[in-house]
Amino acid sequence: MEKQLQEHICEERLFSSIFNKYSKDLHNFLYYRYGELLNPKDKVQEAFVKLWENCAKISPDKAKSFVFTTANNLMLNDVAHQKVILKHQQTKPKMHTNESPEFLMQETEYMDKLQKALSNLTEAQREAFMMNRVEGKRFKEIAKILDISTKAVEKRIYGALEKLRQDIKEL
Repeated sequence: MEKQLQEHICEERLFSSIFNKYSKDLHNFLYYRYGELLNPKDKVQEAFVKLWENCAKISPDKAKSFVFTTANNLMLNDVAHQKVILKHQQTKPKMHTNESPEFLMQETEYMDKLQKALSNLTEAQREAFMMNRVEGKRFKEIAKILDISTKAVEKRIYGALEKLRQDIKEL
């Protein structure tokens, strides 16, 4: 009786024998070529997973070349990814801006004026103003939080804006 040739390797026994036959050699090939840093064990497993996913398309005599090629490509992809990571780690962020030193000085002075003007507000004005302008809360939300009317919130915020305008012009 002639032995029937398998056209694909989806039979568990055949796949298992291919795994047992080539997995150690594949691991050693990857380990010797790329080292332990890129996890050759993981790449061997991934290659055999891909072999199983494509088992209907691959004949037993092509299985070895498939897993070796797949695992090698996985390693090459990982090497390329590591190069990209290294390249981005080596790039230094720009230490300059397009603003002139004069602009930067004016900006700093303005921020100082603003902080000083904010400190001159009453606590009620500052609280309502910061909730509105910094946290982005609406008048109704602020009124609910502070347990006051919406009109009172409006009065505090508009009063704060008027006082800030005056204080910043004077400074």
